[in-house]
Amino acid sequence: MASSSGNDDDLTIPRAAINKMIKETLPNVRVANDARELVVNCCTEFIHLISSEANEICNKSEKKTISPEHVINALESLGFASYITEVKDVLQECKTVALKRRKASSRLENLGIPEEELLRQQQELFAKARQQQAELAQQEWLQMQQAAQQAQLAAASASAGQQAGSSLDEDDEDDM
Repeated sequence: MASSSGNDDDLTIPRAAINKMIKETLPNVRVANDARELVVNCCTEFIHLISSEANEICNKSEKKTISPEHVINALESLGFASYITEVKDVLQECKTVALKRRKASSRLENLGIPEEELLRQQQELFAKARQQQAELAQQEWLQMQQAAQQAQLAAASASAGQQAGSSLDEDDEDDM
């Protein structure tokens, strides 16, 4: 196992990632902190072992980049051949996800519209939306003004009706 020098602390899997994997794999099991730390150390050592072996295989084949095939060959040479089927399945999943990401990011590029034109169209849409919003606000303001004028007219005619009614009452009193 790797020595516990300061630099090796930087070369570990984040504990939160391991905790998440443990919870997903064993949801109803409590795992002690020292056991979790042991799992982190074992994972780190396993990755170091596989990557070192894959690097040696890569160097023997006079390549400069470790490929998935080098990792698969490393697993086999270290006695982990039983994992190769699962590793190939995960590799295929990773390739599928990467392909979907590339397709999603290239959709914009595949439109054939320059970025400047897209920006201009976006600005046009924003301007149109601002204009529509201003028109709605103007219409609402006019409606409020009309409602206020109608309320004033109604209040004025009600007041005039009350005054007319009270002068009739005064005339009736004079007649008596």
